[in-house]
Amino acid sequence: MQENNELFEHYKFVADKGQSPLRVDKFLINFIEHATRTKIQKAASEGNIKVNGNVVKSNYKVKPGDVVTVEYATPKKEFELIPEDIPLNIMYEDDDFLIVNKDAGMVVHPGFGNYSGTLVNALAFHFKNLPNMGENDRPGLVHRIDKNTSGILVIAKTEKSMTVLAKNFADRELNRKYIALVWGDVKEDEGTITGHIGRSLKNRKVMTVFPEGDYGKHAVTHYKVLERFGYTTLVECKLETGRTHQIRVHFKHIGYTLFNDEEYGGNQILKGTTFTKYKQFVLNCFKICQRQALHAKSLGFSHPTTKKQMNFDSEIAEDMQLLIEKWRGYAKHQKE
Repeated sequence: MQENNELFEHYKFVADKGQSPLRVDKFLINFIEHATRTKIQKAASEGNIKVNGNVVKSNYKVKPGDVVTVEYATPKKEFELIPEDIPLNIMYEDDDFLIVNKDAGMVVHPGFGNYSGTLVNALAFHFKNLPNMGENDRPGLVHRIDKNTSGILVIAKTEKSMTVLAKNFADRELNRKYIALVWGDVKEDEGTITGHIGRSLKNRKVMTVFPEGDYGKHAVTHYKVLERFGYTTLVECKLETGRTHQIRVHFKHIGYTLFNDEEYGGNQILKGTTFTKYKQFVLNCFKICQRQALHAKSLGFSHPTTKKQMNFDSEIAEDMQLLIEKWRGYAKHQKE
């Protein structure tokens, strides 16, 4: 154990209400980017992992509500957030929060390999004194969406709204809908995908589904088919939980990978014919929408001050609209 009595908190996580018993080293590897189990176990052996203020070993089973911290003798390196004059597409704003429609390609917050050009850098320029949820490099952020996902985000402007909105997300008291184009002809008109999601044990950069629930975090995605294009399907997804890459991982798990999702293999021609003409059509589609075909379409929640129900809806990003139109035209042509 560390002889130095003064330890500095580097990470702090609270296990959610649906957390099934899980070893603390496996629990932490889900949350800490670029971590390895060896490093986490070393931290445990040095007495640097605590649960509810008590030092634990790596085999401690995390339970719902447990507060897990990782502490070291050296202070966490402070990150300097540099405000940048980047235009924002603000759909709504009042004294408590604002709604931003994020473009695909913009990273939400600074992190490994992305220390500038993010949504947070833009927020720091346009708004002063946004609240933090325990992390100094993420002012105003209540939730996030992936870099190459377009669509709606809510940004808190006060400590009160940050606390209330964060609780709404934690308690699943909000309505989030996404639009996605997936490979294949989805069998059911509507359905629910349930399966724990965690970092892949083979590739730390991606997530995967653990059907037995022995790893990862509980995740639920509801979906319904909007249009069928033969080799692809347009679906609406409603999130019950908000896990990293949830829609992308869940749909890959059931055999319908998101169109042009490079990280999960959707940038290959997964369905269709071997005809050269079809291959060229798909390659043209990849050029039109050069990212996973996923858009955060709408967001609904109770106003943190007035308690009035607030509902926001966004236009599907232009590249996705063009992609959908192209597949719609292809499907129509096939029927003629």
